[in-house]
Amino acid sequence: MKTFKAKTGPFVEQPFYELAEIETICADELRRFDLYPSDPAPVRIDRFIEKRFNVRPAYADLPNGLLGFTLFGEKGVAEIVVTRSLDDEGTVPAERRLRSTLAHEGGHGLLHAHLFAFGQTPYSLFGDGIASDAPKILCRKDGMPGTGVTSKKPPYRWWEFQANQAMGALLLPKTLVEKAIASELVPMGHFGRPTLANDRRDYSIKVLSDTFAVNPIVARIRLDGLFPPGAQLPL
Repeated sequence: MKTFKAKTGPFVEQPFYELAEIETICADELRRFDLYPSDPAPVRIDRFIEKRFNVRPAYADLPNGLLGFTLFGEKGVAEIVVTRSLDDEGTVPAERRLRSTLAHEGGHGLLHAHLFAFGQTPYSLFGDGIASDAPKILCRKDGMPGTGVTSKKPPYRWWEFQANQAMGALLLPKTLVEKAIASELVPMGHFGRPTLANDRRDYSIKVLSDTFAVNPIVARIRLDGLFPPGAQLPL
């Protein structure tokens, strides 16, 4: 990880993570708590939150447009709160959005807790009707994939982008994704890099969505990150 002076956002410093770093951090943390599945299967993300941060996710009535937030204390993550509406809806898409929200907040905990260690309180993230002036990161719908907010492109928030990368790595670990769609991958190039044909992308998204209990949009974004579309396979 490299650190730069932040040009945008509420923090003094901006960490920069290569995607490979985030992949390694998330995989190592899952293995550390024996929560990295041996075969493709849903990651027990709620259990990971409990074991890694020693907190149990709480549910509350949050303001419209707010999915959840992570509260930070002297020792890192002090509380993770998710909107009660996701838990109450009781549908499969809502359950999967809940899992994604927990993983997103876990991403903040893994990647951004150190930003609060030196009093870098992000005041510009406050003021959404949430009581307490303790340092927190708010997770809004426009920062999460698949939440139905499509009226305009959301502003770029690097801390949300990084948390979403961690969300993908936590819910769909790279080696398990490759294993789940192994029959669809074809080696290409001098080094035989696995490649996914465009005409098998929709099918692979469905496989990943069902296998890892995530909504299709999350599976698509993860798949596109690991296997960028556009590859032309030899006939």
